[in-house]
Amino acid sequence: MDLGGGRRGVDMGPSAMRIADLGPAIRSLGLGFEDHGNVEVPAPESKQPLDDHARFLPEIAESCARLRARVEELLLRERFPLVVGGDHSIACGTIAGISSHYHRRGERIGLIWFDAHGDMNTPETTESGNIHGMPLASCLGMGPPELTDLGERRPMVDVENVTLVGVRSLDRREREIVRESGVRCITMKEIDSFGIHAIMEEAIERATRGTAGFHLSFDLDGTDPAVAPGVGTPVPGGVNYREAHTILELVAETGALLGLEMAEINPILDNKNQTARAAVEFVLSALGKRVL
Repeated sequence: MDLGGGRRGVDMGPSAMRIADLGPAIRSLGLGFEDHGNVEVPAPESKQPLDDHARFLPEIAESCARLRARVEELLLRERFPLVVGGDHSIACGTIAGISSHYHRRGERIGLIWFDAHGDMNTPETTESGNIHGMPLASCLGMGPPELTDLGERRPMVDVENVTLVGVRSLDRREREIVRESGVRCITMKEIDSFGIHAIMEEAIERATRGTAGFHLSFDLDGTDPAVAPGVGTPVPGGVNYREAHTILELVAETGALLGLEMAEINPILDNKNQTARAAVEFVLSALGKRVL
């Protein structure tokens, strides 16, 4: 997906992770791996945005609907969905698929959203019109119906089961939405004050409270640019390499991870595929890789 942001290049994120040997790395853990190819997404230059407050909304919604169908198909086959991208608007499709699958079973899901940004804008509050700044709001039932209604359940996730982790950049009006929504938003200040282990204990407790498990949506810009320079919207002061691995190792230890997403990898802005290689290592930690 390269429709939701303001800088080109994130549509090459999946290819970068393949070049970084994502499949062989997962197989090295003794796990099976199937690459189902790219979800069809139109290129931005082939379309004209119709709404400056929600650029490429119809195209993003259609692509996310295709992604939802792919994710649901995998879950029905009892496979684990690993989704890589691509700008973070892909999360609307991923979470719609997981939420719908468990909703039909009478269950709900939790969500941990790791990101430098809130992604809680709506077309009414956005300063850019870029939908990659809106997906979490959409999953919580706020924003255009083309996105909020992608799944069978609205909201896709309940706010009491959602935690934002790593935040250090919010738009002015977005701050109001975050406060009013009741979503738990853990900033870098709290991580610095209490440590990543304590922060993740809280996030995991919220995500697993009365749920079938949880999805982790991991935006690489949540890490410091020294760890992941190839992202669309880098923000200094993020978690370091070891803290990022701790997040994913603690997630793996729960045994409750229902899906995993790696987003916003931009090879054009990267250094020798450093960001995709880090993302592969993070995936392995989330899937259970250990030193001993």
